[in-house]
Amino acid sequence: MGETLAQLGENELLHRLARFAPAGQLDDDTAQVHTNEGELLINTDVMVEGIHFSEDTTTPKDVGWRCVTANLSDLAASGVDQILGITVGLVVPPETPWDWVEKVYLGIEAALKQFGGTLLGGDCSRGDQRLLAITALGTLGPVRLHRSQAQPGDSLVVSGPHGLSRLGLALLRSDPLIEAALLPDKLKQKAIEAHQHPQPCLKALHALQTCKPAELPWRAGGTDSSDGLLAAVQGLCRSSGCRAILDPTGLPKDPDWPLGQHWDSWCLNGGEDFELILSLPPKWATAWLQVLPSSQIIGVMEQGPPRVEWAHGKGEVSNFSSFKHFQ
Repeated sequence: MGETLAQLGENELLHRLARFAPAGQLDDDTAQVHTNEGELLINTDVMVEGIHFSEDTTTPKDVGWRCVTANLSDLAASGVDQILGITVGLVVPPETPWDWVEKVYLGIEAALKQFGGTLLGGDCSRGDQRLLAITALGTLGPVRLHRSQAQPGDSLVVSGPHGLSRLGLALLRSDPLIEAALLPDKLKQKAIEAHQHPQPCLKALHALQTCKPAELPWRAGGTDSSDGLLAAVQGLCRSSGCRAILDPTGLPKDPDWPLGQHWDSWCLNGGEDFELILSLPPKWATAWLQVLPSSQIIGVMEQGPPRVEWAHGKGEVSNFSSFKHFQ
C-alpha cells in the first residue's frame, strides 16, 4: 500500500494538491474570484460528526451555528465586506430524526440573521456519518488578507484570547484534569460559550479597516485560528517565507486563565478560537490595539527560515498537541 494521508499530514496533502490549481491558489482558506461587479470571496468548510461535533458536547442548533460561523471566520480572515450567503451539503444516515435536521437549520438561520447572508441552496445525501459541507460567499472589502502578505518587521497581532474553546470542550466532556483545577465560574461560562457558540471576527475586521493609517498601503498578512494559534502563525510563516518570533510572556490568554505549561499549550494549540491572526506594519498594529481592546501583539515577523521560535533564543515553538486532520 502507498502513502496514507495520516503519514502525509494536512500540509503535505495541500502541497501536493496545489499542483492541480493556479500558483498560490491554495495558500488561503478562501478563493477570490473576479466578476464584473467586483471581487467575490468563496470558501468551503466541512464539519463531521465525531470529529468536529458530537451529541455529548453540541446541540443540533449549535451544530448549525458553528458550521456557519466557521465559514464566516474564514471570510473575515480574508477581508470580506458583505456576506452574501451559503450553500449547505447535508449528509446523514437514513435513520436520522427530522427533529435533528430541523434544529441544525434553525441554528444556520440564527447565524445568518445575526451576521448576514441567506441560505442559497445546497444538496442532501444519505451516508454512514452525519456531516455538513458549507460553502460561503461574500464580497471583498478594501484589504485582501493573505497568509503570503506577512513581511519582516511586521508586528504579529491577534484579535482576542485563545484556548477558551478547548477549555469549553474539556468542561463539556468532564475532563478529569479540569475537575482537579479550581477555575472561576466566569471562565467556565465563557469557555463553554466559546466552544458551542463561536463568533466570527467581523467586528475586529471592520476595526482593522477603519483604523489603517492613511499613509500605509492596504497590505497585511492574515488568517484565522480555527486550527489553533500556533498553526495559524506557522501558516503565515510558510506562505510568506518569514520567521515568527513569539514573546513567551505575551501569549493571548483570558484574564482568568490558569498558569502552567498545560494551559499554555491549550492557548497555543487548542483550536477553534476563530480569532484573526495578523501580520501588520507596526503603526497599523498600534492603531488596531487602540480601537480593539481585546487585540494584542504577541511577537514579530523577521527574515529567516519559515518557522515559529520563542524570543531570546529559547528555541522553536512545539505543536505536538495541535489538531491533526488525518490522525
